[in-house]
Amino acid sequence: MNLGSIGKALANQALENTKNTVLDAVNPPAAPKAPAPPPPADAGSTILGQIQAMQRPLTQDQELVVTVHAGDEVLRVTEIYVPNTHVLVFAGNDATGHVTRLISPVNAAQVICRIVKVSPGANPVRVNILTPKAPPKPGA
Repeated sequence: MNLGSIGKALANQALENTKNTVLDAVNPPAAPKAPAPPPPADAGSTILGQIQAMQRPLTQDQELVVTVHAGDEVLRVTEIYVPNTHVLVFAGNDATGHVTRLISPVNAAQVICRIVKVSPGANPVRVNILTPKAPPKPGA
């Protein structure tokens, strides 16, 4: 590389730096973006988490009585099925002992949870929570 080429390269760098400095002065830097807010809590997983948190520390002489109300019906829940993030299916026995299911949008579900003592000699009832399995990954 000869001396003339080096001079041209240095002059081009100096012009480029000056141009960038002038452009930066004219165009203020963009304001930094605020971090994205966290996604809203999923109501269904919050409900299930609360039920599990209440049931987990129970002793053998205690059980968690979970009930849901729909109109005049009261359902003692023994199983909760979660087909998707928008629907909860509560299964259990109604006041007459019939097996009953209540299908509810997550945002409309109102659940009553109560810890009670179990009668001596009786087995405590535990609420079973069923969630769908993730589909297998292709090629696995």
